[in-house]
Formats: sequence, structure tokens, C-alpha cells
Amino acid sequence: MSKLKLYDTSIPLENILRERDARYNAQSPEEKFYALLSLIEVSLKLNGGHALKKPQGKGIIISRP
Repeated sequence: MSKLKLYDTSIPLENILRERDARYNAQSPEEKFYALLSLIEVSLKLNGGHALKKPQGKGIIISRP
């Protein structure tokens, strides 16, 4: 699982976005895929083991608990 990075509020937002963009672009497609799977796993844990999106017959409905 990836790390949570807390930023100092005195740092300009543009610098933070540039740093995040550079880090994302440096990742391989495999690393990006595993990061996505990690986010899905976290969302399942935070939602009590239930998926945020469920097929309902007419596409995907996003439900809120």
C-alpha cells in the first residue's frame, strides 16, 4: 500500500501538483494498476466491505451508505 504524505500548508499548490504529476508519470503501467487496486481495496474497507458501485441492470448506480 502507498504512503500518505502530508504537505505543509505554506507550500504553493502548484508545487504540490507538479510533484504529484512527476511521481505519477515516473510510475510504470504495472505500478499504476496496482495503485488502482490498492485504492479499490481501501474503498471497500471504508465502506464496510461493500462496493461503491453496483450493477443494477441499467448501468452502474453509485450508492451512498
